[in-house]
Amino acid sequence: MPQRKRTGRLLLLVAFLCCAAALGILMLKKYDDRSQPPTPPAAPQTEVVPSRVVVLFFAAPDGAGLVRESREIDSCFDQIACIRTIIIELVKGPLGELDPTLPAQTVLNSVAAANGIATVDLGEGFITGLPGGSSSEMTAAYSIVNSIAANIPGITGVKFLIDGRETATLKGNLDLRTPLVPDFKLEKAPDVRLPGEAAPPKVSTPVPPVKDQIK
Repeated sequence: MPQRKRTGRLLLLVAFLCCAAALGILMLKKYDDRSQPPTPPAAPQTEVVPSRVVVLFFAAPDGAGLVRESREIDSCFDQIACIRTIIIELVKGPLGELDPTLPAQTVLNSVAAANGIATVDLGEGFITGLPGGSSSEMTAAYSIVNSIAANIPGITGVKFLIDGRETATLKGNLDLRTPLVPDFKLEKAPDVRLPGEAAPPKVSTPVPPVKDQIK
């Protein structure tokens, strides 16, 4: 009998010690959790938009030809989106000392591309905003044509529409009844004269009137 009592007491003592140890572990864990500093929230990740560099053609300051200007734009992944972006950037105008080629009120209605020909539909403001003379008409049209052809592989010509309709000309000089092919002979090298050096004489290429071009 005494042996059984000692065994029972021993079992009670072991059970008590186990409970005390478990309680101590729980209290220690709770204290440790409170002592840890809160984890700061993760900073929001800024989405990086890929970009690409395109070549745009603007008017030379002396009006004699087109000059290239490189510009970084958001990447575009199909012909239509890239052509649209290029024209929008042309409407914004040059970033440097070149002159704009498109009127500020130019509106791009739509863009299409098929069989190597890009069809660009512009609003009436593209025509009404152009000053008179064959030079402004030539630089406006070919700044678009050359800029598209220089950046979009597979495009060999540009067809112009005005508010969805075909037009024979813009200001009576350039025949637009058929797609215009790029003409990089209109490109003028940047002026790299030394300080104090005289400018070379201005040479302009006459554009035949539309009655001589349209047959």
